[in-house]
Amino acid sequence: MTPLRPLAAAWLLLLLVPGGLGSPRYNNGFYYHDISDGHGKEESRGSSVILPCHYRYEPELSAPRRTRIKWSWLPAGNRLVDEADAARALPSVVRETEVMVAMGNRHRSYGGFRGRVRLRRSTPGDMSLVIRGLQLNDTGRYRCEVIDGVEDQSVTVDLEMRGVVFPYYSQHGRYHYNFLEAQAACEEQDATLATFEQLFTAWEEGLDWCNAGWLVDGTVQYPITMPRDGCGGVALGPGLRSYGKRHRLLNRYDAFCFSASLKGTVYFLKHPSNLTFVEALYACNGDGGNIATVGQIYAGWRLTGLDRCDAGWLADGSVRYPITKPRANCGPGEPGVRSFGFPPPDQKYGVYCYRMS
Repeated sequence: MTPLRPLAAAWLLLLLVPGGLGSPRYNNGFYYHDISDGHGKEESRGSSVILPCHYRYEPELSAPRRTRIKWSWLPAGNRLVDEADAARALPSVVRETEVMVAMGNRHRSYGGFRGRVRLRRSTPGDMSLVIRGLQLNDTGRYRCEVIDGVEDQSVTVDLEMRGVVFPYYSQHGRYHYNFLEAQAACEEQDATLATFEQLFTAWEEGLDWCNAGWLVDGTVQYPITMPRDGCGGVALGPGLRSYGKRHRLLNRYDAFCFSASLKGTVYFLKHPSNLTFVEALYACNGDGGNIATVGQIYAGWRLTGLDRCDAGWLADGSVRYPITKPRANCGPGEPGVRSFGFPPPDQKYGVYCYRMS
């Protein structure tokens, strides 16, 4: 049997825009780079992306041979969390999940990828994976395996979504979430728990937050750009402070969430008067949308340049406003999403709504 030539390696790297918060660039979606041809393109969440995988035989075969193609996926954070491991506070077994298996013209997709993936097959040996309707949880490491009898060659492709990391805490105060509750809190805000890489990139861009929060790998960390007492002390340089892995049920902290590009638009609702929280809910519904989540206002601020010096209700009962161009009477001198915390629901503010495109 003629052995398979090792697959030509190709990588996909989709990262947050570099640069500090002092000079941000705003751009939706994904950045795709295939080093085999040097061309790139950008896509937004909800559209499509191609993960490259090619193989060929040397010398060429005189007759076609049956090969089996298997695409698998390891979620961002490099581990899957299950309830048994969570209860024991142990890291989950690292394993990959099947995305698609194909042999000849027969193929099958699995789980949340069912109906959203196909093989491109643009040329002989092109087994690149096309993913439609990109979702926030699609990030991670993808593996393409080409199996021919006893031969098994593979290449990995990293898919990382561009977006924004934000700290999130309970309306009851700091350090109220165990790991599973932190996961749920981020999901309620149209976000996921951030990975270490995402938090590190956010720190490089200027994120400074002195409260510790869960990450998707079960560690607890916080980013410091300006060392000070009470935040690890002045003797430690800037960086990520880590508590390491903590018990996922017993220990309680805040959360670092990650939100990516939007499928719709976040906007401040023009209304003749300020609103209570319940009135704000009805006002957004009456305008054809829903009250925006914290993840949506952060994504609108970071990725589309949302800038409004008016405080408004959000879906979790907090009141915030986004500033990309700092100015007088609009908070501190740096860009960011300003927070009024969780005021009583009968107080009156504006409201930020979200409408699907």
